[in-house]
Amino acid sequence: MLINLRKHNAIIEKNAARCKEKGIKLPTFAEMKDPSLISEDVKAKLKTVGLWDVNPLNLYRINWHNEPCESGGLFGGVNYIEIPRSITGTKARIIALAGKWFPCGVHKVGATYACLAPALVTGNFDATSQQAVWPSTGNYCRGGAYNSALLGCSSIAILPEDMSQERFNWLKTVAGEIIATPGCESNVKEIFDKCHELNAERGNHIVIFNQFEQFENYLWHYEVTGSAILEVLKELGIKPGNVKAYASSTGSGGTLAAGDHLKNVYPNIKIGAGEALQCPTLLRNGFGAHRIEGIGDKHVPWIHNVRNTDMVLSIDDQDCMDIYRLFNEEEGRKYLASIGVCDSDIQNLALFGISGIGNMLSAIKMAKYYEMDENDVVFTILTDSTVMYTSRLKELTEEQGPFTEREAAKVHAAALMHQGIDNALELGYYDRLRIHNLKYYTWVEQQGKTYEELNRQWYDRDYWTSIPKLTKKIDRLITEFNEKIEN
Repeated sequence: MLINLRKHNAIIEKNAARCKEKGIKLPTFAEMKDPSLISEDVKAKLKTVGLWDVNPLNLYRINWHNEPCESGGLFGGVNYIEIPRSITGTKARIIALAGKWFPCGVHKVGATYACLAPALVTGNFDATSQQAVWPSTGNYCRGGAYNSALLGCSSIAILPEDMSQERFNWLKTVAGEIIATPGCESNVKEIFDKCHELNAERGNHIVIFNQFEQFENYLWHYEVTGSAILEVLKELGIKPGNVKAYASSTGSGGTLAAGDHLKNVYPNIKIGAGEALQCPTLLRNGFGAHRIEGIGDKHVPWIHNVRNTDMVLSIDDQDCMDIYRLFNEEEGRKYLASIGVCDSDIQNLALFGISGIGNMLSAIKMAKYYEMDENDVVFTILTDSTVMYTSRLKELTEEQGPFTEREAAKVHAAALMHQGIDNALELGYYDRLRIHNLKYYTWVEQQGKTYEELNRQWYDRDYWTSIPKLTKKIDRLITEFNEKIEN
């Protein structure tokens, strides 16, 4: 079984007692997909709780349906935007889910909950004596430390030292420990090395929730993110034949799982995996450092279903940084207004973090590559928002000088209107197999996975489809656990 649901009853009882003491109940996957299932009692209490408050009630805000407000909001439709053609420069419609309105401002809070909750309700993690370790290139350790705080667990956040100062400042308010590893976004091996070091030092006192190998991460995005996208498509009345593509950065491989869900409903959809051009691991087995925070590279995540991936899109990190300035500097916004971008669309630019911009550029490349028309739709994800990276604006001004109207016009023309199909690769069978085989060097040689399971991921058609079948069992375990808390 790819997700460990073996029960340890003595630890389950300890975890339930801890949760009862702290007044904690756990939402199910069904409630995260459809918040109308959440009890009226919980909804009434949420009316006085801020979106970022360290309050266990915010576990029930781990979904895409939160009312877009800072405090007291309940639930409505899925949070998404349609990015105007005056920004994308494509004929196709590009639609993006907005991650800003999750607790702590990042959608990774969902993936971390999906890892921690099953471990709690099965007793594979002891909340009373063990620390939860969250190795990450940014947002995942934010979500993990936050959920640990909500659930009364001690946590260790691990992330590269070159990540934005905003991440470190906020982590200091919730994480038990923070460990900064050498390097930047693409230095994932250094994170793994630190995990091995902690295991040797602390043994059974810690449980490592490694997003790159935890199929709970895959499952959350397959179920919750995939269902949210389907809901938006239904709301907009998009004809099945016009649902053309889904674009997401590789990252941990989790968010790509939403594409697997979409492909089960729309078999002809294309799934595009984005990465930084400065670290073209999928494109040409390459390596390097880059500035698109949150999409760590130099390896292929264990939970990336490569056989289901149709394209690789390598995005220049300078384009992302330039567009981040365009979207956030005063002169950039003034320029966009001058070319007819409406006030509401300009306000929505606050929903784009740097990785969200990268995802948008991947979607643009796919729309142009497949020559999509006005009725065609590409879906993508805005994983966090601009507030995660504001210190980068000062850094960029110091490095490149003030952002003028002329610079805004250049960025809009070059990085958006004339974003091309260069460094985009449509994958054939052996292209996919070549990328899949890269898993061997990280996961079999370094991280203890087996050659046999690596082959199962490629040749066993039931391997990936078996994961969503566990959702109902996990929900039953969560329900049973909540009953222990209530009694």
